[in-house]
Order: sequence, then C-alpha cells, then structure tokens
Amino acid sequence: MPGPTTAVIGAGISGLTAGKMLGDYGVPYTCFEASDRIGGNWAFGNPNGHSSAYRSLHIDTSKHRLSFKDFPMPEDYPDFPHHTQIKAYLDSYAEAFGLLDNIEFENGVEHAERLDGGGWEITDQAGATRRFDLLVVANGHHWDPRYADFPGEFTGESIHSHHYIDPSDPLDFHGKRILVVGIGNSAADIAVELSSRSLSNEVTLSTRSSAWIVPKYTYGLPADKYYATTPYLPLKWQRWAMQKMQFMTGSNPELYGLPAPNHKFFEAHPTQSVELPLRLGSGDITPKGNVARLDGSTVHFEDGTSSDFDVIVYATGYNITFPFFDPEFLSAPENRIRLFKRMFKPGLEDLAFIGLAQATPTLFPFVEAQTRLLAAYAVGRYRLPDPAEMERAIDEDQAKYTGHVLDRPRHTQQLDYFIYEHDLRAKEIPAGVERARLQGPPPFVARVAREAQAASA
Repeated sequence: MPGPTTAVIGAGISGLTAGKMLGDYGVPYTCFEASDRIGGNWAFGNPNGHSSAYRSLHIDTSKHRLSFKDFPMPEDYPDFPHHTQIKAYLDSYAEAFGLLDNIEFENGVEHAERLDGGGWEITDQAGATRRFDLLVVANGHHWDPRYADFPGEFTGESIHSHHYIDPSDPLDFHGKRILVVGIGNSAADIAVELSSRSLSNEVTLSTRSSAWIVPKYTYGLPADKYYATTPYLPLKWQRWAMQKMQFMTGSNPELYGLPAPNHKFFEAHPTQSVELPLRLGSGDITPKGNVARLDGSTVHFEDGTSSDFDVIVYATGYNITFPFFDPEFLSAPENRIRLFKRMFKPGLEDLAFIGLAQATPTLFPFVEAQTRLLAAYAVGRYRLPDPAEMERAIDEDQAKYTGHVLDRPRHTQQLDYFIYEHDLRAKEIPAGVERARLQGPPPFVARVAREAQAASA
C-alpha cells in the first residue's frame, strides 16, 4: 500500500532532507519550491529573496559537525566551508539521492488549508489546487527580517543584515559612519568586514544584551569538535562546568570593551568569531551598549553618549513566519509556537514541521534526526502520544532546552542537538513504535488505507 500523499514546502536543507527520507520509505511526495534552485538560505542571491548569505560568508559550524550522517562533506573541504561550497554540497546531495525529480521549481505554496476530516488543500503559485494527506512545512526561519524598535527616527540609510551582500551592495559602504546593531554571528562578520581600514569607514557595534565570544579554533582544532553534551549527566551540571571553564577561551566580551553580558555563559547563544576581538582590540570597531533613541542622523546610547551615523545595519534576527497559513489558523507570535519534539502541533496530526529550531551546535544532523521520525510516522510505524501527553512533553522540553536562557525571540526554539537526537533515537521513536503496535497506525494513515481499500473494491 502506498504511503500518504505528502506536500513538502521548501527545497532548502530541511525540505531536501525530508524528501530524501520520505523517498527512502517509499512515501510519494511533491516538494514545492518558490525559487528556481535548491538550497534556500545557502543559495547565494536566491531569486526567492530568502537567502541571508553575504558574499564573504563562511559557515560557523565546522564541516565535521555539519555533515549529514549518510553523506559526509568532501574531505578536501576546509574546516569552515564558504557558502558556495555548502551550496555545492547540497547540489551533490540532491543529485546523489535523486531528489530533483520530486521538486516543482518556481511553484511555491500560496495557501494551505486543512480540510474537514483531515488532509490538505494546497494552492500553488501556478494557481492549481491539489489535495494531500500530509503537509510538511520546511520553509526555514531565517528569511523574514526583524528590526529593533527604537524611539525616534533615523534620517540616514538603514538596512537589515538579511539584505547585506558586500561593501558595495546594496549600499556603498566606503568612507561611511556605520552603526551595526546586534552581536550575533552575522553582526560580527559584517562589522569586521566593514571595519577594514581599506574601506575608510568608522564602525560602531551596539549590543543590548552583549554576548560571550567563542573562538572557532581551540588547540588547533575546530572548537566544536570539543563540544558534546551527554544525556547521562544533568544538563545543569554540564552547563555549570562550561561556565567555570569559559575564562580559558577568552570569551568575556568585557576584555574587548563591550558591555558585560546580562547572562551567564550558555544562557544565550554565544557569538563565534576569531576576528571580532582583534578588530575591537585594534580600535577598528567602537563598542557600545544599547541604543536609547534615534534623532535624525544622531544616535543616542543608554550610556549617555551619542554619535552621528550615515548608515545603520540591523543584525537583529528574524521572525518565524508561515505566509501560506491564515494567521488565525496558525502563526508564531514573538517566535513562539508549541510543537511536540519541535515537529508536531497537538491536534493537527497530519502536519509536521522540519528544521524549525536553533540547534546547537549543528543543524544538518538535527534535521536528519527529525526526518527519521517523520518517515516512520508517514508509513504508520510510529504513532504520536495523545494531545495531553504532547502538551506535557512540550512544557518539559521547553524547561530543559530554554528554561535557562534569556527570554528573547531568538531563543524560543533553541535546543541541544546531542540531547535531542538521543531523546528521539533512544526514547521517543521506540515509544512511538510501541504505541503504533498497540493502538494501530496514526489515524490519518489508517484513513488513507481505508480510502485506498474502498477505491480498489
């Protein structure tokens, strides 16, 4: 019996991996992609406008942690590949597993509506409407820019880091007074690039919460090779140990003139940068705290100082957005959405989300872990708990993964990959397989089977 017809929204990392795993399990699927190419965020200059890659971007996670488990990155790749190499890797992945045949390019999903009794009606960009049994949302969460909301008005030019390409595109960043707002990885990269003396800029970096700055290399090896939590010790013990050892990495931003963090080490996402401390220590970047208000070309800071600027670059994160759903049906205000194992919304059994998390320290294997559960679910080998149990587990996981972090939109979907993957592989998937054995397949899979049987009678 064929599996449920499945629609996958997006052909980025999450959509490609979902398609690969569904194909492995024999589940028929169609992947809808608004662009003319795969890769999503890693397709530099993506025509769909969803790529946040800038020309000089290198991945912050080493290839050793980033590789798919069943498709390692090429040995000749550097430790931290350039975005063009990540895109080439995804192209090779799609070709190796025959994923392109199931993708409808330049045909994204305009609207997705859940039908009475289950199933989905999908309206695509071409205007066609089709019915699917299962919907997989893999549209990414780094494409809808979020701006800081400061009092007043700035009369210079402003852009979000999402739109930054290089010092000449989309603005001419030469001989300018530039304020970069934020201290994540993109803020650090852009501030470093624009502070090159060859560009004759004056660059200031403003941060509200500050951040611990971790190196990309430790003892000559990628630092994330040393990072691995274990499910066999309480997470709070492991965090305590890392907090006690942070001084060895020189990660305290106060050492470089930035404000003291308003959180402990690993209570917010750290910033990975080798060059930012050097540029701060060399006087190429001026560190500042939070912005108090805007007044024409003048920016006033909370420390009572002010400076004039020509450009503000907002590296202030992204909104989680689902433009194909009616907002009253499903949305994520302040980037909050309650999902069981960051995949399933209680009460919507034929809807799954893939890749909707800030997984530390790696994304690709995290997505692989999710899609293993997805495929088992789609063919009826795994069954979800009842909604009340799902809600309880959501609360438990939120406390586990985000109970210790700053209450910010950036951290609402944060989790520890190593703990998450172990939980799925060793606990949740076996438990779901047992539920399916005792209770039968998921109701939507049983419904598809009944419909197929009736059609063949």
